Amino acid sequence: MNAENPTHLTLTKKTHSCIRLEKDGRTLVIDPGGFSEQDAAVGADAILVTHEHVDHFDEGRLRAGLEADPAVEVWTLRSVAERLSAAFPGRVHTVGHGDAFTAAGFDVQVHGELHAVIHPDIPRITNIGFLVDGSVFHPGDALTVPDRPVDTLMLPVMAPWNKISEVIDYVREVGPRRAIDIHDALLTDLARPIYDNQIGGLGGADHGRLAPGDSTGL
Repeated sequence: MNAENPTHLTLTKKTHSCIRLEKDGRTLVIDPGGFSEQDAAVGADAILVTHEHVDHFDEGRLRAGLEADPAVEVWTLRSVAERLSAAFPGRVHTVGHGDAFTAAGFDVQVHGELHAVIHPDIPRITNIGFLVDGSVFHPGDALTVPDRPVDTLMLPVMAPWNKISEVIDYVREVGPRRAIDIHDALLTDLARPIYDNQIGGLGGADHGRLAPGDSTGL
């Protein structure tokens, strides 16, 4: 992937499930969690959070982003919004499946309602995915299939709640032009070639990954 590819939308991968999208000089950050960089939310014009788990939502990181710029706003589900709204009145918006909004110039649609099953004995929490500019879909911790085409799928490649056959079938069902790995902090370098070969060979879409800090044009 070539970071110098001229495009109106640039994706920068941060550690684990955090990504930054840039367009027209504005920045949207999704899921600056506890596994991502300390400054993952700093410099954002808008922040989206898919759910409350610590590897996707870290209150300290979000506060750093919100405090760095009084114009920054957050869109998320209720369980996260309740932890931020009192400290940042009017800047934290609760959204759910079927909602659509504009954040820092990005058009966002919300898809999905529940986190994937980790184990039947563990109650499922809420989880939402975000389709940005009708192009990039970040599902959070679920294998949600949007009801519309997806160009770039952010693919949760390795998690306690999935296995590689499900990941491959998810790529097939969504049918994106390309899939880029997220949720990969638990995947060792030894295993990456196996995942690359199997997802790339069987998923039916261009499959790639970015190291934290790397960018690509979309």
